[in-house]
Amino acid sequence: MEHNLLDRITINPKVMVGKPTIRGTRLTVEIILEKLAGGESENKIMEDYPILEKEDIRACLLYAAKSLSLSEILEV
Repeated sequence: MEHNLLDRITINPKVMVGKPTIRGTRLTVEIILEKLAGGESENKIMEDYPILEKEDIRACLLYAAKSLSLSEILEV
């Protein structure tokens, strides 16, 4: 199941300067995560971006979790 979700995230150096995007669009994982962190609901985000599916939002969260598991966390 994780692999299927992560297939929704694409990285292309020619699109959005290589930031991870959703299914080859110009909509970045970063934008979705910022909206979720700001308190927007999944329904509101999908309303604002009709191209999105609920699985795309889950894919963004999974991508972020997997990315953090590979990184060293620094104290701020």
